[in-house]
Amino acid sequence: MIPFLNLKDLNASLRDELLEACARVIDSGWYIMGQELRAFEQEFADYCGSRHCIGVANGLDALTLTLRAWRELGRLQEGDEIMVPANTYIATLLAITENGLKPVLVEPDEHSFNLSPEAVRKALGPRTRALLPVHLYGRLADMPALGRIAAEHGLLVLEDAAQGHGASLGSRKAGNWGDAAGFSFYPGKNLGALGDGGAITTSDPELATTLQALRNYGSHVKYQNLYQGVNSRLDELQAAMLRVKLRHLDRQTARRQQIARHYLDGMNNPAVQLPIWERAEQHVWHLFVVRSQQRDRLQQLLGEAGVQTMIHYPIPPHKQQAYPELNAQTLPLTERIHQEVLSLPMDPSMTDEQVSRVIDAVNQARL
Repeated sequence: MIPFLNLKDLNASLRDELLEACARVIDSGWYIMGQELRAFEQEFADYCGSRHCIGVANGLDALTLTLRAWRELGRLQEGDEIMVPANTYIATLLAITENGLKPVLVEPDEHSFNLSPEAVRKALGPRTRALLPVHLYGRLADMPALGRIAAEHGLLVLEDAAQGHGASLGSRKAGNWGDAAGFSFYPGKNLGALGDGGAITTSDPELATTLQALRNYGSHVKYQNLYQGVNSRLDELQAAMLRVKLRHLDRQTARRQQIARHYLDGMNNPAVQLPIWERAEQHVWHLFVVRSQQRDRLQQLLGEAGVQTMIHYPIPPHKQQAYPELNAQTLPLTERIHQEVLSLPMDPSMTDEQVSRVIDAVNQARL
């Protein structure tokens, strides 16, 4: 079976460097909020092109705490509306509702799967206060167009960059387009820790200072608490692992892009719709997602051919039991996407022979 993502092999290629980083942390005697975190925050900020990076416990906290900080700073108020693509993972909505804000679900662009600027303009209302575009599957949302809308209407922009490490348009990377960005370092991400982790990037010093307190019980100085904060800190061990992996991210991204090119050039099954790749952009291919009206049958046939696949995501957020107030909404494009998408193996450790086998299995699937 060709695995969807072989984290064991992927991490084995970095074993010596990871062990050295782990030993460095153990020997330091300092395990929370130390030199490794400070070094990683600077290195990742530099990588994204932002002025600040704040390490937190996970990607959901990165989004939740940013919106919370804007509330603390008076830039958002309870009941304000946040525009978000309807076809995202539920975490994007959880960050909004956790802060007493209202998600406004917007249909995506059908070709990029990302937030549609045209749909955003149509959905603008008097309580719209922010845009929350998602760089879905590793492709940068249309940030130039969304940025223009935000500037025209005085809106905040928070990038959900959980799948977008290194994605860019020109030389400007994800994490440096909005007022802030939330990243996840879940092990399966392009930049993945060996546990959970997340970070916020921003060039706003006031926001950065507020976030540094919120993640640490609301405190800058021990036992002095400015806010009712939380405990959400990227620990020293994960920061050290991420410092190693960041050095290899561009190389691994290049391999992902090479695999994607082979897929796009080699797959020719008329019942399978391939993603569109505008070569001028830096698509980092966190996921390679195809569409088929016979998705479940395609997944079955690929499994029988020895190819592991996944569905991202089978149920859209507005149809989840967690959000009964959204269940009555009808979003035809989003619902169709969730019924048709299938993610093929996308793993920098794949061999060319495995890539060819995936291509052959897709082309030979009789649908």
